[in-house]
Amino acid sequence: MSERITWTMHHFSPANPKGHQQGDVPALLRRVADSIEDLGDVEVHDLIMHTEITAEGPWPSLTVYFDYKADQP
Repeated sequence: MSERITWTMHHFSPANPKGHQQGDVPALLRRVADSIEDLGDVEVHDLIMHTEITAEGPWPSLTVYFDYKADQP
């Protein structure tokens, strides 16, 4: 029987504010980069982009999956 391994993964999902510039992907990427830097020493495991269609047009968001490095809580 194989050993079961369990992972705890942290995540957050930012998007631009809803409105006429909600589809600005470069602004979203800058927002995500700033958020990752604010977390400190983390290891990012995955980035997944989602797009919701609204009356104002596409509204992308990114889900960032990360873990703190071993020396942090």
